[in-house]
Amino acid sequence: MIISFLDNVGKGTLIFCDRAGRFIIFLGRIVKTLFTTRLKYRQLLLQMEAVGVDSLLIVFLTGSSTGLAFALQSYIGFSKVGTEEFIGLVVTLGMTRELGPVLTGLMVTGRCGSSMAAELGTMRITEQIDALQTLCIDPFQYLVVPRVLASTIIMPFLTIISMICGIIGGYLLCVYSLGLNAETYMRVIIERVELSDVTGGLIKAAFFGLFLSWVGTYQGYYTSGGAQGVGRATTSSVVMGSIIILIGNYFLTSWLFQSGIA
Repeated sequence: MIISFLDNVGKGTLIFCDRAGRFIIFLGRIVKTLFTTRLKYRQLLLQMEAVGVDSLLIVFLTGSSTGLAFALQSYIGFSKVGTEEFIGLVVTLGMTRELGPVLTGLMVTGRCGSSMAAELGTMRITEQIDALQTLCIDPFQYLVVPRVLASTIIMPFLTIISMICGIIGGYLLCVYSLGLNAETYMRVIIERVELSDVTGGLIKAAFFGLFLSWVGTYQGYYTSGGAQGVGRATTSSVVMGSIIILIGNYFLTSWLFQSGIA
């Protein structure tokens, strides 16, 4: 019984190490291809449109609704101790430091990370990637690098929009619904919020863009098993990408704090 248990643990460890190693090597190939081959600018622009422009509506709705809910919850708590003037500060810091980049990353993962996995997975099972290799076209240069680079570049811009929508949503709720003073709301933000609060969130957003595209392209590139394999790859890209973003958020926050960046 003990030997069987140890055998299962050993097999699981080897499988985990094999998958983790292949995952890291995949990123290494992306970096190598980026710096050793010519960038496909047309593909990059198309992917920036797919990840950025096509995600504007969902980012707008996510940021606005989050700002509204966060402001209302803050009012409920602060009104008990008579410190309603700090609601604007809390909403702004929450949106710029955490909620803006994290929620934007999760939403874009669900929308674009799954799309990348489905597109590359379909190309894999229909042998389109093999056809590119037959034509001496590097799939990493043509398919993977533009998606990863586009996501990394465009995510900070989407996060800025999410931040602004959240702050404006909190302002509108507090001033026109809860009856708080507009000047006080803005004055506390101007006095207390620093540039590092915003830059820290944008740095996180860039990393989240890298994470979600890395996972999505990896799952799609190594898809197998026909249509069911594409479905599994799509699901895995969303789940795995979301988990990496949530775990990575803590380590990025700790690193930014210790380095004094944010």
